[in-house]
Amino acid sequence: MKKLLFVFSLCLIGFSTQSQEVKKNKTAKVSIEVDGICGMCKKRIETAALKTKGVKFAIWSVETHQLNVILDERKTDVDAVQKSVLAVGHDVILDEENKIIATDEAYGSVHGCCKYRDEEIITDHNGELKKQKKE
Repeated sequence: MKKLLFVFSLCLIGFSTQSQEVKKNKTAKVSIEVDGICGMCKKRIETAALKTKGVKFAIWSVETHQLNVILDERKTDVDAVQKSVLAVGHDVILDEENKIIATDEAYGSVHGCCKYRDEEIITDHNGELKKQKKE
Protein backbone atom coordinates (compact mmCIF):
# COMPACT_ATOMS: atom_id res chain seq x y z
CA MET A 1 0.00 0.00 0.00
CA LYS A 2 2.85 2.39 0.86
CA LYS A 3 4.52 1.66 -2.47
CA LEU A 4 1.27 2.37 -4.29
CA LEU A 5 0.86 5.74 -2.56
CA PHE A 6 4.52 6.57 -3.25
CA VAL A 7 4.20 5.79 -6.97
CA PHE A 8 0.94 7.74 -7.19
CA SER A 9 2.48 10.80 -5.52
CA LEU A 10 5.49 10.63 -7.86
CA CYS A 11 3.14 10.59 -10.84
CA LEU A 12 1.29 13.65 -9.54
CA ILE A 13 4.55 15.53 -9.05
CA GLY A 14 5.68 14.59 -12.55
CA PHE A 15 2.44 15.79 -14.14
CA SER A 16 2.45 19.07 -12.22
CA THR A 17 6.04 19.94 -13.21
CA GLN A 18 5.37 18.98 -16.82
CA SER A 19 2.31 21.24 -16.99
CA GLN A 20 4.38 24.20 -15.74
CA GLU A 21 6.86 23.85 -18.60
CA VAL A 22 6.84 26.90 -20.89
CA LYS A 23 5.94 25.97 -24.42
CA LYS A 24 8.16 27.53 -27.02
CA ASN A 25 6.68 28.77 -30.25
CA LYS A 26 7.69 27.11 -33.53
CA THR A 27 6.92 30.26 -35.49
CA ALA A 28 7.66 33.25 -33.28
CA LYS A 29 7.60 36.60 -35.08
CA VAL A 30 10.24 39.05 -33.91
CA SER A 31 11.20 42.53 -35.01
CA ILE A 32 14.70 43.91 -34.39
CA GLU A 33 15.97 47.36 -35.36
CA VAL A 34 19.32 47.08 -37.16
CA ASP A 35 21.47 49.94 -38.45
CA GLY A 36 22.43 49.95 -42.13
CA ILE A 37 22.24 52.13 -45.20
CA CYS A 38 21.86 50.33 -48.54
CA GLY A 39 20.94 47.23 -50.49
CA MET A 40 24.27 45.58 -49.75
CA CYS A 41 23.58 46.03 -46.03
CA LYS A 42 20.14 44.47 -46.59
CA LYS A 43 21.64 41.36 -48.14
CA ARG A 44 24.33 41.05 -45.44
CA ILE A 45 21.85 41.48 -42.55
CA GLU A 46 19.27 39.06 -43.97
CA THR A 47 21.92 36.44 -44.77
CA ALA A 48 23.37 36.66 -41.26
CA ALA A 49 19.94 36.25 -39.71
CA LEU A 50 19.01 33.33 -41.98
CA LYS A 51 22.26 31.52 -41.18
CA THR A 52 21.25 31.47 -37.51
CA LYS A 53 19.98 27.99 -36.68
CA GLY A 54 16.21 28.07 -36.19
CA VAL A 55 15.52 31.18 -38.27
CA LYS A 56 12.97 30.46 -40.99
CA PHE A 57 12.46 33.91 -42.51
CA ALA A 58 14.27 37.25 -42.37
CA ILE A 59 13.69 40.51 -44.22
CA TRP A 60 15.24 43.90 -43.46
CA SER A 61 13.81 47.23 -44.61
CA VAL A 62 16.26 49.90 -45.74
CA GLU A 63 13.72 52.63 -44.95
CA THR A 64 12.61 51.57 -41.46
CA HIS A 65 15.68 49.55 -40.39
CA GLN A 66 13.37 46.82 -39.08
CA LEU A 67 14.55 43.24 -39.37
CA ASN A 68 11.49 41.02 -39.28
CA VAL A 69 12.28 37.43 -38.39
CA ILE A 70 10.30 34.24 -37.99
CA LEU A 71 12.15 31.80 -35.78
CA ASP A 72 11.71 28.53 -33.96
CA GLU A 73 12.10 29.35 -30.25
CA ARG A 74 12.89 25.71 -29.56
CA LYS A 75 16.14 26.10 -31.54
CA THR A 76 17.18 29.74 -31.11
CA ASP A 77 16.32 33.07 -29.53
CA VAL A 78 16.52 36.79 -30.29
CA ASP A 79 19.98 37.07 -28.69
CA ALA A 80 21.41 34.56 -31.16
CA VAL A 81 19.99 36.51 -34.11
CA GLN A 82 21.36 39.76 -32.70
CA LYS A 83 24.82 38.18 -32.27
CA SER A 84 24.78 36.99 -35.89
CA VAL A 85 23.92 40.48 -37.13
CA LEU A 86 26.57 42.06 -34.90
CA ALA A 87 29.16 39.60 -36.22
CA VAL A 88 28.71 40.92 -39.77
CA GLY A 89 29.23 44.52 -38.65
CA HIS A 90 25.77 45.98 -38.05
CA ASP A 91 24.61 47.64 -34.83
CA VAL A 92 21.40 46.50 -33.12
CA ILE A 93 19.25 49.36 -31.83
CA LEU A 94 17.37 48.51 -28.65
CA ASP A 95 15.67 51.89 -28.17
CA GLU A 96 16.37 55.58 -28.83
CA GLU A 97 19.09 55.72 -26.19
CA ASN A 98 20.54 52.20 -26.18
CA LYS A 99 22.10 50.05 -28.82
CA ILE A 100 24.49 47.13 -29.09
CA ILE A 101 27.45 48.18 -31.17
CA ALA A 102 29.27 45.77 -33.47
CA THR A 103 32.98 45.35 -32.80
CA ASP A 104 35.39 47.61 -34.71
CA GLU A 105 36.75 44.54 -36.48
CA ALA A 106 33.26 43.47 -37.65
CA TYR A 107 32.34 47.02 -38.68
CA GLY A 108 35.65 47.31 -40.53
CA SER A 109 34.75 44.29 -42.65
CA VAL A 110 31.68 46.10 -44.01
CA HIS A 111 32.02 47.40 -47.60
CA GLY A 112 33.07 51.05 -47.96
CA CYS A 113 29.67 52.26 -49.15
CA CYS A 114 28.00 50.57 -46.17
CA LYS A 115 29.77 52.58 -43.44
CA TYR A 116 26.51 53.68 -41.83
CA ARG A 117 28.33 55.42 -38.95
CA ASP A 118 30.02 57.87 -41.35
CA GLU A 119 27.99 61.04 -42.03
CA GLU A 120 29.75 61.56 -45.38
CA ILE A 121 28.62 58.13 -46.60
CA ILE A 122 25.08 58.91 -45.48
CA THR A 123 25.23 62.14 -47.48
CA ASP A 124 26.54 60.21 -50.51
CA HIS A 125 23.39 58.10 -50.28
CA ASN A 126 21.45 61.40 -50.28
CA GLY A 127 20.24 60.60 -46.77
CA GLU A 128 17.18 58.95 -48.31
CA LEU A 129 18.14 55.38 -47.50
CA LYS A 130 19.22 56.10 -43.93
CA LYS A 131 16.64 56.75 -41.26
CA GLN A 132 17.10 60.39 -40.27
CA LYS A 133 17.90 61.20 -36.64
CA LYS A 134 15.38 63.34 -34.78
CA GLU A 135 16.79 66.72 -33.87
